[in-house]
Formats: sequence, structure tokens, C-alpha cells
Amino acid sequence: MNEFVLHPRLTDNSDWVTLLFLICFATIAITKSVFENRFGDFANLLFSDKYIKVYRESGNLKNGFTIALFFVQVISLAFFIQLSLHIYGFGAKVDWMQYIQIVNFLLFFILSKVLIEKIIATAFHIEEFVEQFNHQKVTYRTYIGIILLPINMLFFYYENINTLFPSLIIAIVIAANLVTYVVSVKNYQNLIFSKLFYFILYLCALEIAPYYFMYYWFTKGVA
Repeated sequence: MNEFVLHPRLTDNSDWVTLLFLICFATIAITKSVFENRFGDFANLLFSDKYIKVYRESGNLKNGFTIALFFVQVISLAFFIQLSLHIYGFGAKVDWMQYIQIVNFLLFFILSKVLIEKIIATAFHIEEFVEQFNHQKVTYRTYIGIILLPINMLFFYYENINTLFPSLIIAIVIAANLVTYVVSVKNYQNLIFSKLFYFILYLCALEIAPYYFMYYWFTKGVA
């Protein structure tokens, strides 16, 4: 009598990833349709600073356009982190539990940082400066997050991606963020010099320390 041993068939369910990609592109399409002129200025951000100058009023960080693209940015950045971890051998690209953890961490990090920024800005009476400074940073980072979407699709749907590629993308993203800081400081240099002590405190407490601790925690965790 023959004995049959049944083995569970393990499959990678990538449907949720495809669905999230579709949601991101649908969100971008709807946002473009609803805010046509604004989206056009935003799309030209790489070549013109018109968007930064036109939409710098108070409250622009809380409107539908910014919130919709922030949603896309978080999904895209979380995908990039997960796919990079997979390429480096620290996770699976279809592990939805790991993805949720990354999204939760990003949201916690971003919202906590915003809350602390509000507290420091109120304490030192630099609310207007912090809001304008953040508007410029958030705009450029959202732009980077959207650019990462097709790169994420390439990393996800193609196997055997060399570790050189995510390393190169990470280096470009870091360099782009440094450029946005330089541009922001240049645009608000008069206001910064008038509150130089507070700006240095803000820079050290909220723009250097958090990323240093994240790097320290990750490198120690991997080791």
C-alpha cells in the first residue's frame, strides 16, 4: 500500500502589493484631476520653485492635496524600505506583517516629530518659521516618495536585483534631502539668522538626533 505524504504548498501572495500599487496610482490620478493646476505646479517642482512660492500660506500642510500625496509617500517609502531589506537579505518582499510594522513605524516617527516640532515652535515663538520650513521639506520629500513608486515596482517585479541599486537610490535620496535643506536655509536665511540659536537647537534636536538614533538602532540590531 502506497503512503502519500502531503506537503503544504507555499506560495507568495503578492496580490496585496499589486493592490497597494494600484491604490497609489489611483490616488495620484484623482488628486491630479481634483487639483489640476496645483498638481501641475507640483509636478514641475524639479525645474521650478513656483509651487513652493505659491502654496506657502498657513494651512497648506492640512489640505486634501497634501494629505493625499502624504498617503502615497508613506506607502511608497515603506515599500522601498521593505524591498531594500529583502534585497539585502533581511526580510521577504511579500511579508505583509513586516510591511505593516514599517508603515506604523514611519507614521509614529513622522507624527511624533511633527508634535515635538509644534511644541518647540510654540515654546520659542517661531511657529511661522517652522511651518514654512516644514512646508518646503514636506513638499520635496513627497516628490521623492512619488518618484520612488516606479522604482519600487521595478524592485518588486524583477528578481535578482543587485544590492548596488538600492544603495545607489539611498545615496541619491540622502543627497536630495541635503539639497532641500540647503535650499530651505537659503530661502529663509534672513529669518534663520534672526533666530540662529533656536534654529541650531531645532536642527540638532529634530533633524539630526532622530536619524542618528535610527541609524544606531538599525546597525546595532543587524549586528
